[in-house]
Formats: sequence, structure tokens, C-alpha cells
Amino acid sequence: MGQKVSPIALRIGINKNWSSLWFADPKDYANNIIEDQKIRTYIKKKFIQGAVSLVEIERLAEQIKIRISSARPGVIIGRRGADIDRLRADLAKITTKEITVDIKEIKNPAVDATLVAQSVAFQMEKRVGFRRAMKRAVEQTIQSGGKGIKIIVSGRLDGAEIARREKYHVGKIPLQTFRADIDYGFAEANTTFGCIGVKVWIYKGDTLRDSKRVEA
Repeated sequence: MGQKVSPIALRIGINKNWSSLWFADPKDYANNIIEDQKIRTYIKKKFIQGAVSLVEIERLAEQIKIRISSARPGVIIGRRGADIDRLRADLAKITTKEITVDIKEIKNPAVDATLVAQSVAFQMEKRVGFRRAMKRAVEQTIQSGGKGIKIIVSGRLDGAEIARREKYHVGKIPLQTFRADIDYGFAEANTTFGCIGVKVWIYKGDTLRDSKRVEA
């Protein structure tokens, strides 16, 4: 079960939350989902160097609150907030509602699965060996307090004729334990030999109902 379902979707309501926080009339529901996807795609493309992990969207009556989780908030904010103002103007072309943007800094990017996946993919695009990139990511995560990490890369690795899959697994990854706080991230490396997928699971410890983290 844990291998076939997203670890984040599996734990919504336990220790994870939706990335889109709104209710809508059924006739507006599909349009809102498409709008959310366009906003997320635009932000992640515009701030490739900004280490964007998560884009949360909250809709009120005539307002959209966008919360961007990033390891490099300065890249997104820009000098004296100029880039934020430009971002609001660009997003106004996607939606007609009033937009507010908040930036949330990620203090420890080595235990954020999406950022780890992006880092491995970026190194592979720069022609770093995939084994070296994976080992470096595993070491940094464990040293930064992660209880376990699993990385899977798949595609034409090192330019091989036949696509294959390679995996590194260190520590514990209890995918079927609901109280386990497991972060999941995915990224793609566009290399000269084709697209290579990178999947990352990081186990951060157990979380109880009172939201206190328990050491594994």
C-alpha cells in the first residue's frame, strides 16, 4: 500500500495538510484547480534558482493567499521586494482576484525531500555522476537529522542504451506507519540522453496527535 500511494496523500489529516486550502461551488471547482496548477507551474519555472519546495494556495472570497516555502527566500523577494511586486503583476494575468504572497523560509533544506530531489537532478544535468550525487544527498540528510532516506533514479543513466533504475536506502522508511512523518519529493533531470526521474523519501520521526515529534 505504502509503495503505491503518495506518502503525503496517505497522511493528510494525520500529520500532513492539503496544499490547496479552499472550498468552492461545483461549477467553479475545475477552474480553480486549473488556476492553482498554472500558478504553481509559473512560480516554479520563474524561480528555478530559488529552491522552491512547496506552494500553498488559500482562497478567500475575492482574494488568493499564496505561501511559498523556499530555502532561498532572498532570490524570490529580490532587492527591496521588487521581484515580489513583479510576481504579483505576472500572476494577475492568470487570475482576476487580489493576490497576496508570503515567503516561508526552510531552515534545513537537507531534510526536505523536494529540495533534495531537485539538488540531485540539478547535479545530474551538470554531468555529475548519479551515484556521486545520490551518495552526497544521503550523507547530508543523515547528518542533518534525518532518520532515514531512500532515493530512486530511473532513466538512461550514464547514457546507457537501456533505461534502468538505481536505488540508495539508508535508515528506516516506514511507509505504512501513519504516524511516521515521511516527506516525499520528485524532480526531473533533463539530460542530453533524455529525461531522468528522481524520487526521494525522507523519514523525520514519528508524530503523535498533539503534534509532538517522537524520536525513533
